[in-house]
Amino acid sequence: MNPYIVAFAVTLLASIGLLLSQGWHGRFSMDGTEGVQKHHTEPTPRIGGVAIALGLINAWALAAPAVRAILGPMLLAGIPAFAWGLAEDCTDKVRVLHRLLATMCSGLLAWSLTGVAMQATGLPPLDWLLGFTPVAVLFTAVAVGGVANAINIIDGFNGLASGALIIMLAAMGLIAMSVGDVPVASVCLIVAACTLGFGLVNWPFGKIFLGDGGAYLLGFLLAWIAVLLPMRSGHVNGWATMLVCAYPLLEVAFSVRRRRRRVNHHAWQADKAHLHHLLHRRVIGMMLPGVSAPLRSGLTSVLCWLYCLLPAGWAVLFAHDTPMLALGFCLAVFLYAAIYARLTQFRWCWSALTVLRAPTRQEAQHDAQP
Repeated sequence: MNPYIVAFAVTLLASIGLLLSQGWHGRFSMDGTEGVQKHHTEPTPRIGGVAIALGLINAWALAAPAVRAILGPMLLAGIPAFAWGLAEDCTDKVRVLHRLLATMCSGLLAWSLTGVAMQATGLPPLDWLLGFTPVAVLFTAVAVGGVANAINIIDGFNGLASGALIIMLAAMGLIAMSVGDVPVASVCLIVAACTLGFGLVNWPFGKIFLGDGGAYLLGFLLAWIAVLLPMRSGHVNGWATMLVCAYPLLEVAFSVRRRRRRVNHHAWQADKAHLHHLLHRRVIGMMLPGVSAPLRSGLTSVLCWLYCLLPAGWAVLFAHDTPMLALGFCLAVFLYAAIYARLTQFRWCWSALTVLRAPTRQEAQHDAQP
């Protein structure tokens, strides 16, 4: 059987099954409507990661040997990230730091299983430093943990994280194909197929959520592909895969800095000042005030997909041109800053400093509302 079709079908059916059986597991798995970043209007299952995991395991069992050799260690290494995320989904008691450390542990486990660590960033001084194995392993673990948590941070609206993941995985797969790395391209397609199966239930009406377990698992897989692809090919470096992941990475970087500038606000404290929140309030909300809340959430995700598509597409076009990749990342930063300034200050500005400014009192009060 075709592993891609199986990955899609199993994840889709498992997602539907979790939705229909919520009466059995709901007291553990339901996401309530109270919270700073909650936008859904009724309790919803948030264990979509279970469906993703089932789809991946079945696809691995049917994949070609070369694909299984890559996907198998990835799934084993992803267990800490998935387990700690799922524990948070079911208990709401796992601290952010512990989940971050779990994703970093997944990165360390992946290195121990494969012997692969990021050493091809495209920056000669950094690559020299990464020539020392302990430094490379630590750098890889931090990078993997950062990307996994970035996916969890953008998981705010119906279909937002799953759609962005499909775009980024497709871009990685195309880059892998361009250098003849068919096994990695196949892994990208399998993970994307699972994400699509879940996404059909999640978007646009949010019948089931990815949850921390699903976000961390898929985020880890994306991050490890971003490490693996440059290390398997001398024609691709870290700029290409970093540019593919530009949207979630920039969201995290700007959000952490923005939050640190706020009085009595720490870097990991939730707020409603992400780019997707602003698009939801000040674009979709104003243009379509009569549309139902779930559909507004789904439409907001479409706007974010468009932004995600730009750097990912640039990375595919210039995958082997390091200066153009660096330029593309700079343009992604400038575009993010311009859009953010337009939504917060109602003017176009191309400086990243506009995103890092302290919020107005009105914005701070609005962001604090549930």
